[in-house]
Amino acid sequence: MTKAFPVSALEALLFISGEPLSLTRLAKILSVSEEKITAGLQTLGDRYARDAECGLMIIVKDHKAVLATKPENAQFVEALTKSLLQENLSKPALEVLAIVAYRSPITRAEIETIRGVNCSFTIRNLLLRDLIERRGNPTDARGYVYFPTFRLLQFLGIKDTQALPDYEALAKDERLKIVLQEEDQEEGTERGPQQNGKTKKQVRPAVELRK
Repeated sequence: MTKAFPVSALEALLFISGEPLSLTRLAKILSVSEEKITAGLQTLGDRYARDAECGLMIIVKDHKAVLATKPENAQFVEALTKSLLQENLSKPALEVLAIVAYRSPITRAEIETIRGVNCSFTIRNLLLRDLIERRGNPTDARGYVYFPTFRLLQFLGIKDTQALPDYEALAKDERLKIVLQEEDQEEGTERGPQQNGKTKKQVRPAVELRK
């Protein structure tokens, strides 16, 4: 293929895939540099943004790109996908999704501190459904941190989590930081002398994410 590849070819690949494609793979398929792929994605994104009659947009995240629907069509997309996110997901699962969406990157311990209950099963279920993803924790090699996936953003019809309602207020709620710090302090105390050979742990009530 020539250096000046048609942007329509890039659009066709994103459409037929239906899944996020890495810029590296796109560059290999189209025989161009990743810089040209980035420029092509920008061209497509700008074209979609200018055309009020177009219901599509481009999401670029973690060196991958995917076609998604515009936020203004969210109510119609929601009518189609509502059963997938609500009828097939429990209330605890929806709560964990909200926590990950607003507070990522976040550890399992932090999720459980906010909800006040063990979330291992719920997190595993969401991972299997490709609604959240986990990566190595940069501050703890033994653990993971969780993020929303492309699939979740597509379901919600948003480019990134910052488009969520009240994102700035909820993502930076200082009360959660205080609670998490208190939890760390309690765990440190529990690692001290034990009584009767057992360590007692108090269950903390769930934290409300609303102001």
